[in-house]
Amino acid sequence: MPVLGMKRSGFRRSPRSQPPGGWALDGRSPSLGYLRTSGDAAGFGPSVGSFRLTPVPRKAAPGVLWAWSGRSSCSCARPGRCRPISPPRLELSRSGSSTVTQGSRGVRQLAAKGCGVRVPAPFPGRVRNRACALPLGADSGAQAPDYRSILSISDEAARVRALNEHLSTRSYVQGFSLSQADVDAFRQLSGPPADAQLFHVARWFRHVAAILGSPRAPAPPCGLQASRGRRTQPPWSPPAGSEPCQLRLYNSLTRRKDVFVPQDGRRVTWYCCGPTVYDASHMGHARSYISFDILRRVLRDYFKFDVFYCMNITDIDDKIIKRARQNYLFEQYREKQPQAVQLLEDVHAALQPFSAKLRETSDPDKRQMLERLERAVRLAAEPLEEPARRGLAGEELDGRVQVLLEEAKDLLSDWLDSMHGSEVSDNSIFSKLPKFWEAEFHKDMEALNVLPPDVLTRVSEYVPEIVDFVRKIVDNGYGYVSNGSVYFDTVKFANSEGHCYGKLVPEAVGDQKALQEGEGDLSISAERLSEKRSPSDFALWKASKPGEPSWPCPWGKGRPGWHIECSAMAGTLLGASMDLHGGGFDLRFPHHDNELAQSEAYFENDCWVRYFLHTGHLTIAGCKMSKSLKNFITIKDALKKHSARQLRLAFLTHSWKDALDYSADSMEAALRLEKLLNEFFLNVKDLLRAPVEVAGQFEKWEDKETELNKSFCDKKAAVHEALCDNVDTRTVMEEMRALVGQCNHYMAARKAARRRPNRALLESIARYLTHMLKIFGAIEEESSLGFPVGGPGTSLNLEPTVMPYLQVLSEFREGVRRVAREHRVPEVLQLSDALRDDILPELGVRFEDHEGLPTVVKLVDRDTLLREREEKKRAEEEKRRKKEEAARKRQEQEAARLAKMKVPPSEMFLSESDKYSKFDENGLPTHDTEGKELSKGQAKKLKKLFEAQEKLHQEYLQLVQNGSVP
Repeated sequence: MPVLGMKRSGFRRSPRSQPPGGWALDGRSPSLGYLRTSGDAAGFGPSVGSFRLTPVPRKAAPGVLWAWSGRSSCSCARPGRCRPISPPRLELSRSGSSTVTQGSRGVRQLAAKGCGVRVPAPFPGRVRNRACALPLGADSGAQAPDYRSILSISDEAARVRALNEHLSTRSYVQGFSLSQADVDAFRQLSGPPADAQLFHVARWFRHVAAILGSPRAPAPPCGLQASRGRRTQPPWSPPAGSEPCQLRLYNSLTRRKDVFVPQDGRRVTWYCCGPTVYDASHMGHARSYISFDILRRVLRDYFKFDVFYCMNITDIDDKIIKRARQNYLFEQYREKQPQAVQLLEDVHAALQPFSAKLRETSDPDKRQMLERLERAVRLAAEPLEEPARRGLAGEELDGRVQVLLEEAKDLLSDWLDSMHGSEVSDNSIFSKLPKFWEAEFHKDMEALNVLPPDVLTRVSEYVPEIVDFVRKIVDNGYGYVSNGSVYFDTVKFANSEGHCYGKLVPEAVGDQKALQEGEGDLSISAERLSEKRSPSDFALWKASKPGEPSWPCPWGKGRPGWHIECSAMAGTLLGASMDLHGGGFDLRFPHHDNELAQSEAYFENDCWVRYFLHTGHLTIAGCKMSKSLKNFITIKDALKKHSARQLRLAFLTHSWKDALDYSADSMEAALRLEKLLNEFFLNVKDLLRAPVEVAGQFEKWEDKETELNKSFCDKKAAVHEALCDNVDTRTVMEEMRALVGQCNHYMAARKAARRRPNRALLESIARYLTHMLKIFGAIEEESSLGFPVGGPGTSLNLEPTVMPYLQVLSEFREGVRRVAREHRVPEVLQLSDALRDDILPELGVRFEDHEGLPTVVKLVDRDTLLREREEKKRAEEEKRRKKEEAARKRQEQEAARLAKMKVPPSEMFLSESDKYSKFDENGLPTHDTEGKELSKGQAKKLKKLFEAQEKLHQEYLQLVQNGSVP
């Protein structure tokens, strides 16, 4: 930048020391100084000259403190280019301003030719510490407009040309002081211009780059600014940072991961399809509701959304109606206590339509289930055939009757319903069944630690709203009445502007099998199907037939269709558009596609749902799970084998939208993960319980701690990225597992070195893992660190209550063991081991002995400890068995070798008469069984065997002679 720079620099004592580009003060006379501008990488010439510092009397020049006068010649190394000039004079006033009073034209001429000029000002203490940076021949106020116009040029090439034109009339001098205009202009350039005609910019650029570095490098501290002679803060710019992760969810409406943007700030409205309650909840329900519970917790507790979660209970449905009638009719039949003969007649009568149904079934899975049921019924009926013919009676026969009733329940229920189902008219029969199973469902969800919904809706409570919803769809022209039922006109809806039918699974539109399953078993008769204008139309309201519950409506007594219930209830609570809608993968078509159609027909929009979430299927040991196929495991049965935490960990290690196989292998992996996490938490707890001074809590970090902390930070970042990526809990658990593995490796290394691990670092990691597991719902109770002891539902915080007593017991036991070892009392050591291995595990306490270190005390679930003890016993038994087996094999090998050694070499081949017919005098075979002479190769091979046996026999004879034969 073309400036005359003045900056205070350090004093130099030596009168002959003239630092390049700096100021030197004569130690003998403070009035003498030098000004040098030496050549440097920027390409400037050598010294312009030296100046004398002369005090100025106040009377001669009021306000002027010092003045410089220079030599009358240039010492530039450019012969013929510079002429002698008048010595310049510069005066510094008390205000810090400077004035070139003479020779200024000559100085400008020198500067224009490339000679560097700099006048530093190391004033005595009475002079104010100020600096000045003025363009030669102008003041700062006159220069600012020029630079503003140059900096405002957006095109870099045009900006460089304008800058070159400006610099051609100014002096750009070597020195340390730069104006802010220099810095701003420099930062806008990517590099020096390649055009040789722009040499002014090139020289200026090299000069500034020598001071500031590259244009993209951070600016150095500015130090003193020249415009007003005051110290100011250097310029600051924020760090570049990185692009923050955005939460993306897999949206079934687009079949891709979309950035999640709620419609109303941080508030999220979510509707989830609930169960149809006509039987026990199974692991398929657990798959959906645990997965949605994890998603809900992550959105609420990790991403801090305000989630409003609504779920429904379907308590009016074809399955419920049919099951309620069948249960009612079968109980009536059982109460009559049919005799064996009557029961057999009814079973045979029920088998006829059942067998016909079996013959018509084409689905292999369903056919297999029906065949299994038929076989079970016939096997239960056989023991009754002969006694019934003979008219026998007794308790044994009554027992066989009860067995047949149980085995034939489904068969008889279906048969009874086909004959008497239309006679059931009491609506309470149809409400009793869903109330019972809804209560059981809520108990199962509580046992699985699934959060209850913010709002729970039941179809039976929203019938008036459903009627109004159907009426408006008809009024909007998308529904029609037919024989007392109301159907949705899919053709008209699909052809309407702004609407689309089959958004989720367009390829399934027209699938009659799926559509009929959606309508229900009681609604697919030929009469019902004939009421539709198009086979793809579906029922909004069904006219009730005899044996079905009914409610009054404008179209006659009837009941809601399956799909309309969710639309009406969600629309009533969440309005014309919701953020999230969730359900199982199998509900996409027709249920959710029909929901979308009828809701958008009601609201006359195309955005009833913004994001559709569907959980993946659940298989059982690789086989499809289906309640209708009797291939399912109830939640209660699953909880008998594994805890709710273990089930949740199994789900966490799989993606919520992918298929999950519930099998022994998947649960074993969950158990291993739980044990890994729990052992880490227990080890950290034991470390934190060790007494330490207050100051001792903070230990010096070495390379291992720094490395572990870096890994901790990396894992937290990876966890965040995984959660942003469609709440990928599978990757999260892998990262957490890896982090625990690194911590265990670190603790093992410190233990091997007989040094305690860093308490604060491990505690921080353990608390982070605890926090994440709480978010996922894997830690049920309030626990600041690790899994709670005693499981869910325990009001007592067991660990802090009993741990002091266990610690005392551990220390007492350590003392007893030490004394027993010193005095060689093995009985006491055995009792100590029995306390550790047999007594304490029954109480849920584990003592871990480590050589040279204090005993580790851990509170663990009693069942877990007992299972570990049994596994340890089995492992020890297996080890003992293998050891005995190996010893037996060694004995057999030794016996066989000894028996072989006893045989003299002359007799070893004589017993092989099936191979050889003639032998020589030493017992070596010469001819085979056919009398042919053996070849030289065969004879040579036999000779080697003979010699080896001869050596073995000699060893045997030596053993006999020494008396060492066993």
